[in-house]
Amino acid sequence: MPVQLPATTTPLRWRALLALSLAAFAGLLAYLAWQVRPIPMHDLHLADGEKLQCVSYAPFRLPGQTPFDPTLRIPHEQIADDLAALSRITRCVRLYSVDQGLDAVPAVARELGLKVLLGAWIGIDPKRNAVELDRAIALANEYADVVDALIVGNEVLLRRERTPAEMRELLAYAKQRAQVPVTYADVWEFWMRNRELAAEVDLVTVHILPFWEDHPVGVDTALEHVGEVFNEVRAAFDKPVMIGETGWPSAGRQRQESRPSRVNQARYVREFIHHAHQQGWRYNLIEAVDQPWKRRLEGTVGGFWGMLDPTLAPKFPLAGPVAERNDLRTPLLGGLAGLLLCVVLASRARHTTRARRAAAGAMGLVGGIVAVLHAEHALLAYRDALEWSVLGAVAVLGAALPLLLSCWNGEGRLPCVAHAWQAVRRRISLPAPLVLLGLVRGVLLFACAVAALLLAVDPRYRDFPIWLYLLPALYLGLLGWLAAEHGNEERLCSLVIVAAVLLRWLPEPANPQAIAWLLVGLAFGLPALLARKRE
Repeated sequence: MPVQLPATTTPLRWRALLALSLAAFAGLLAYLAWQVRPIPMHDLHLADGEKLQCVSYAPFRLPGQTPFDPTLRIPHEQIADDLAALSRITRCVRLYSVDQGLDAVPAVARELGLKVLLGAWIGIDPKRNAVELDRAIALANEYADVVDALIVGNEVLLRRERTPAEMRELLAYAKQRAQVPVTYADVWEFWMRNRELAAEVDLVTVHILPFWEDHPVGVDTALEHVGEVFNEVRAAFDKPVMIGETGWPSAGRQRQESRPSRVNQARYVREFIHHAHQQGWRYNLIEAVDQPWKRRLEGTVGGFWGMLDPTLAPKFPLAGPVAERNDLRTPLLGGLAGLLLCVVLASRARHTTRARRAAAGAMGLVGGIVAVLHAEHALLAYRDALEWSVLGAVAVLGAALPLLLSCWNGEGRLPCVAHAWQAVRRRISLPAPLVLLGLVRGVLLFACAVAALLLAVDPRYRDFPIWLYLLPALYLGLLGWLAAEHGNEERLCSLVIVAAVLLRWLPEPANPQAIAWLLVGLAFGLPALLARKRE
C-alpha cells in the first residue's frame, strides 16, 4: 500500500522544505566548488624528443565497436589515424590480439617509427588459441624490426582459462618459432605464484594496478606501492622485468581509498612516468584511448583508463594544475531553470504564499543541479537501451518531485498536473495527487531497494547511484516522516535499503562515495521504519 501523505501543507511544512532545500543547495555548491578548484601537482617535463615508452592500444573507441563482435574488422584508416595521434606522445604501442584488423598495426607502426609489443590473445578455446598464436608469430617474424616482444597471453591465469602447465607449453612453442623476445603478461601476484613460467620467457611482464589490488591503494601512496612490488618481482626472477600495465582510471566507482578521477589520473601518470624514467624502468601504460565497451565487463571504471578520450583529445595536460571540472555553467544553468519552472508552477496553484514560492524555488534549484549531475553520470555509466530506459525512468520520477511538490496546494490537489492532462483530453479522472505522490514514493522505494541490494551483494563493478536517489531521499524522506501511515510493502523496501547500505558501507567505512550512499539510503529508508503509526 503506498504511503498516505498529509492532506494539507501548512506554512511549517513549506518552511521545512525550504530549509532542507537551502541546506542541500549549500552542500551542492560546496561540492561543485571542490570540483573546480585547480590542484597543483608534479609537472612532467620530458626532454627534447623524449616520449612515453609504451601505451596499450585497442582500437574499439567508436560507438558499437567491441572485440566481442566476431564480424567486426577495424578499418585500416582508423588504425592509421589512431597511431598517428599516438606517435606524438609515445614511441611504442602494446597490442592484445592480432584479430579484427589489428594485424595491420605493425605495418602502420613501421611507417610512423613506432615499436610494437605484439600480443596473441589466449583464451578458453584451444583451436582458436592455436590460430591466433601462429598468426602472431608469423607477424612478429615478418616485422621483427618493429616488434620488440611477443606477448603470449594476457592475464590468462587470472581468468583461469588455461593452466600454468598449458601456458608453459604455449610459451615454449612460441619461443622455438619466434625471432623476437617472448613473454607472458599477468597480474604480479600470479607471476609470483607461478615462477616456473620464467623458464619459458625472455622477460617477465607484470601488471601493477594500485586501483585493482585486493587492498586498493590510494593515489597518495600508489607510486610507493608500485616501486615496492616492482622491486619484489625483480628480486624473485633472474630475467628482465617489465611493467606491462599500470595506470589510473578517470571515472567510476571508488574502491576504499582508491578514487577514480581526472585529477588522480593526471597525478598518477605524471608522477609514475617521471619516476620510471628516472629509475630506468621498462613500462607500458594502460591505456592510450578510453574504451567504452569495457564498461560491460568492469562497470563505469573500465571504460576510462585512457590518456585520450574516444575523440583522441587529451584528457589532461602533462604540466600545470588540473581540476576535476572546468566550469560551473551547466549545473548552475540547470538549477536556474528548475528554480524558474517551480516558482511558475507554485504561483499558478491555489493558496500561494511567499513561503510556498520560496520553498518551490529552492526545490527547483536543487532539482535542476542534481538533474544535470545525474545526466553527466549517465553519459559516463549507462551502457545500453535497457539501462537508459529503466534508470532513465527512475531519474525522471526523481526529477519530477520538485515540480509535483510545487503544484501541491492546501486542498490536496495538483492543479497544474490536471491542467496538463486536460490539454490532452477534456476530462480525465486523475488519482488524488497525494495518492499520486504516494505511488511515486512506492515506486522509487522499490527501485532504490533493488539498487541497494545489488550493490551490497555484487559491488565490484557497480557505481554508487547517489545522484539517482538524492532527490527522493531528500524530499520523500522528509514527507515520509509526516506520513499518516506506511504500508507493509514500503516498510519492507525501506528495511532492505537500510540494511543494504549499511552492509555496503561497513567494508569500506572511509570511502566518501560509500558514506554518501549510506546517508542517502538512511534518509530514504528510515522514515518508514521509525515513524509511528497514527490514527
